[in-house]
Amino acid sequence: MLFIEHQNTNPYMNHAIEEYVMNTFDSDCFILWRNRPSVLIGKNQNTLSEINMDYVKKHNLLVVRRMSGGGAIFNDLGTLNFTFISAGENNIFADFSRFTYPIIRALKKLSVHAELSGRNDLVIDGKKFSGNAQYKHGNKVLHHGSILFSVNVKNLNEALYVNPIKFSDKAVKSVRSRVTNICDYIKDQMTIIQFKEFLMRSVISEEENPKIYKFSTEEWKKIKEICFHKYETWEWNYGHLKKFNYSNEKKFLGGIVQINIYVKKGIITNIKFFGDFFSSSEIGGLENKFLGIKYEKEEVLKILENVDIERYMHNINKKDIMEVMFK
Repeated sequence: MLFIEHQNTNPYMNHAIEEYVMNTFDSDCFILWRNRPSVLIGKNQNTLSEINMDYVKKHNLLVVRRMSGGGAIFNDLGTLNFTFISAGENNIFADFSRFTYPIIRALKKLSVHAELSGRNDLVIDGKKFSGNAQYKHGNKVLHHGSILFSVNVKNLNEALYVNPIKFSDKAVKSVRSRVTNICDYIKDQMTIIQFKEFLMRSVISEEENPKIYKFSTEEWKKIKEICFHKYETWEWNYGHLKKFNYSNEKKFLGGIVQINIYVKKGIITNIKFFGDFFSSSEIGGLENKFLGIKYEKEEVLKILENVDIERYMHNINKKDIMEVMFK
């Protein structure tokens, strides 16, 4: 097994590393890695229904979509992520016990008694500290998991908080559980860096021919290419969506405004305003202005800057439109 060492904390790059290793190396591999504050979205999820966008932007959190399915998770430098990549015809997809056992075994050495719960969670005393997901490509399986060592739980809850918006979609919605940090269960205090080194040594000790591997300059260039063309892009992280519909209703000075928005791959494909407001121009003229743009606040604001809302909705202003379209 190759034990790949690196100190990168950019979540875009870390996912590009996984993809590069998955597609390039024939050996089984193990990687430990950390991310700066970020939200990692499952491959089949609707990004907009999983994150608190206002909080994410205010705190400059990066949002990246994984290759694997599963739910949305929050990462900061108090989170340690691990990746196993296994090649072989005997790999069984969704065999979570095989890849989580080395983690459970390592924690037992620290007198921390963890167990696999349900399909893909690791828990201590019923509290979740690790979520796991998998991706299969050919005869290879990539298994990765997050370990909450000393994560800021308040930020975790805020970043993944979903406003009460009426989304109807076929994407998977995360179910949040009670979580805990494993640093609270370790008798002899250690930093996350010390824990990372301990976990690496523990996994290495069980392998017959372990090899430490570091990327070459040329390999880093290839990884950066994957990062730039995929994991840093809006299309992958936000546009890679299944269709979803958004509806909302608000009462303003000028009357009730109801809205239905239809989004496909992050783009508004149809939009309808309803309500008891008065207008001097056909409402369809306003609706048409939003067609084909990204369903993002910045893009909608650009449209509204050049629209006389009063023509379409008497006593309704741009702020009101934003509130009904995104609140």
